[in-house]
Amino acid sequence: MPRGLVRATKVAWTVSVIAIATALGALLGWENHGLIGAIALGFVGFVVGIFVSYPSMILQLLT
Repeated sequence: MPRGLVRATKVAWTVSVIAIATALGALLGWENHGLIGAIALGFVGFVVGIFVSYPSMILQLLT
């Protein structure tokens, strides 16, 4: 497989997972706690998204 395609796939995966986790955190925060909750849980979602986007990090934490 071409190296550029693999890299583009990894970048797309990372960006999409972080964006989805951040959006879900902000949505849940907004519905349950208002603006401050949206900001706080959006940040938490961002951090969780970083960890989830790299499966090797998850395996490292579990072992």
